[in-house]
Amino acid sequence: MPIKIPDALPATAILESENIFVMTEYRALHQDIRPLKVLILNLMPTKIVTETQILRKLSNTPVQIQVELLRTASYQSQHTDEDHLASFYTTFDQVRDRNFDGMIITGAPVENLEFNQVDYWPELCEIMAWSRTHVHSTLHICWGAQAGLYFHHGIEKRSLPRKLFGVYEHRVLKPSSPLFRGFDDVFCAPHSRYTEVWEKDIRAAPGLELLATSSEAGVYAVKTEDSSQFFIMGHPEYDPDTLAREYRRDIDKGLDIAVPAHYFPEDDPARVPVVRWRSAGQLLYTNWLNYYVYQETPFRIEDISKLGDL
Repeated sequence: MPIKIPDALPATAILESENIFVMTEYRALHQDIRPLKVLILNLMPTKIVTETQILRKLSNTPVQIQVELLRTASYQSQHTDEDHLASFYTTFDQVRDRNFDGMIITGAPVENLEFNQVDYWPELCEIMAWSRTHVHSTLHICWGAQAGLYFHHGIEKRSLPRKLFGVYEHRVLKPSSPLFRGFDDVFCAPHSRYTEVWEKDIRAAPGLELLATSSEAGVYAVKTEDSSQFFIMGHPEYDPDTLAREYRRDIDKGLDIAVPAHYFPEDDPARVPVVRWRSAGQLLYTNWLNYYVYQETPFRIEDISKLGDL
């Protein structure tokens, strides 16, 4: 799916060097079609890394996507240059009166805080409430998934005895789900978190479907019955070296951190990791875009608000 992003965004050059189809603004303006409008709320401190990872997954399928990047106004990122934020990011006040075909809410390294202790929690709640009537389908990732399950469905996050960190095998529980169309029965995905949601809480919640789990990592994929909300507990978008960089960062900080599970060959951090999640990660994003956004969103984007009011 060719993605339309600003010509000067750092991700543009990175993705083009990987032979990924990125559509320039000039070329997009000369195509007589309505692109899918996808909003990415990027809560990660390393915004350029995260936006590049997600944009990579939104590429290489035959529908044009117009991506917009959203940041919180109530909390200022300390790790991203202000010029980058001013050039490429918008705030909620600038989009609240518009509709979007899809939205992605990223994770954030705040899972050890209670939700109401997060600086931007009130703003995030406002955005998630708005998404019910202004976004056709929203994909929540990692902490974003835990926040969404709590806000929309009252499901608590639970602390783990130690960080869940590594690449884990998962099983598809509902093979008929279009989200997992083309998946193997067992697939891998990275995780990096200190909290989880319990399977029994998901199964007890009305209107939710449990789609995939892991014997080691627990709940992986959940959706609402109307497919307006998806919750993914891992990081299918991670680069090959993301876990390695996180591990070395924590070691440099003097933290008591285990080697990422099932990641380095023979658990040796000196060796190059073998990527076992790339194809499944790509397929998850592609299936969500195709089956739940492109195939289902109304042609007139202004009709999304009408559907949300039903």
